Amino acid sequence: MSGSVQDSTQRTIERVARESYGRLVAYLSAHTRDVASAEDALSTALVAALTAWPQDGVPQNPEAWLLTAARRSFIDLVRHRQVAAASEPTLLLLREESEDMSSSTVFPDERLKLLFVCAHPAIDPAMHTPLMLQTVLGLDAARIAHAFLISPTTMGQRLVRAKMKIRDSGIRFEVPQERELPPRLDAVLEAIYAAFGIAWDDMAGSDQGGRDLAEEAIWLARVLLHLMPSEAEVRGLLALMLHCEARRLARRDPDGRYVPLSEQDPRQWSLPLIEEAEHLIVEAASRGHTGRFQLEAAIQSVHAERARSGQTEWGAIVMFYEQLIRISPTLGTRTGHAAAVGEAKGPEAGLAVLAGIDPDDVSAYQPYWAVRAHLLQRLGKPEATDAFDRAIGLTEDPAVRQFLLQRRG
Repeated sequence: MSGSVQDSTQRTIERVARESYGRLVAYLSAHTRDVASAEDALSTALVAALTAWPQDGVPQNPEAWLLTAARRSFIDLVRHRQVAAASEPTLLLLREESEDMSSSTVFPDERLKLLFVCAHPAIDPAMHTPLMLQTVLGLDAARIAHAFLISPTTMGQRLVRAKMKIRDSGIRFEVPQERELPPRLDAVLEAIYAAFGIAWDDMAGSDQGGRDLAEEAIWLARVLLHLMPSEAEVRGLLALMLHCEARRLARRDPDGRYVPLSEQDPRQWSLPLIEEAEHLIVEAASRGHTGRFQLEAAIQSVHAERARSGQTEWGAIVMFYEQLIRISPTLGTRTGHAAAVGEAKGPEAGLAVLAGIDPDDVSAYQPYWAVRAHLLQRLGKPEATDAFDRAIGLTEDPAVRQFLLQRRG
């Protein structure tokens, strides 16, 4: 086989794995009640594809091929563990459903079920979001660990224990009854937003992986809204992500350089996405309960107004941040508040807000140092150089790093 064909096949396998991982794991898990074994079976199927597809060609339905191979792998795994008798109903079901999968074109999407399984109260609440990010959205332990600022080894061990809990506790793979949905909703919303945030960080230039993950997060929010149409925070989360997604193309110039929000050309923003987000914000407000995601969406809505008015109402953004801090005083919220105060009331006021944040909390928090550098530079303070250096050292995106280097001067 020529190198170009082999490379093309490799790219196809990577694309199918990226696009289908969550769907396949969720479907297998829903049938086997064993998330870890479903992931192992799918990994084996992907290895098999690396061997078979370059020789036999990419199948007409790659997703169905992987699902059939994963089912067979799971059956072999159960037999190897010598628990076939106890698992006979599952084995029979898998065997029957595997018979005609090679020609199947669709199968049920079970990801929403798996999201709520991962948010079950029997599982450590601290693991709800990481578990969803791995099982439903296919992120590896190292990437999740980075987002949660712990070691990959520790995160991997915790994920394994959480999956064993699902298996050993006999948690049912189904969307909970309506009365059981609200207690799990916050964890599901957090996971979807965490996935979108990771995608946003990864979405440098033409990074397809970042775009795919962002689209998955938005899709999950839409499905969740269909399931829980009366929940204002679901609408708020979807509105927030749509406002951010509307500006994706404006984040880089034609040469791939980073463009901050304040300098983006609003003509590059997606008006249909903005209009949809605005409609969702209005509907959410009519529900009579204001939550974190609605307030974050409202902040983005004020920024979006620049497409119409040409100006940013920083006073309104400060007001929304003040409300947000009351219910979600996170480091990100407090840093964003300082930046908004700096724009609305001057750099000294912004720096005063930053001064109220515990220095131990911000030692490795890049946005804090970027905001501090900007405010100090506006005042002509020499300390701005040190703040820029801290921000640059903590920046992973090469385009953002280059932008800060240029601003540092």
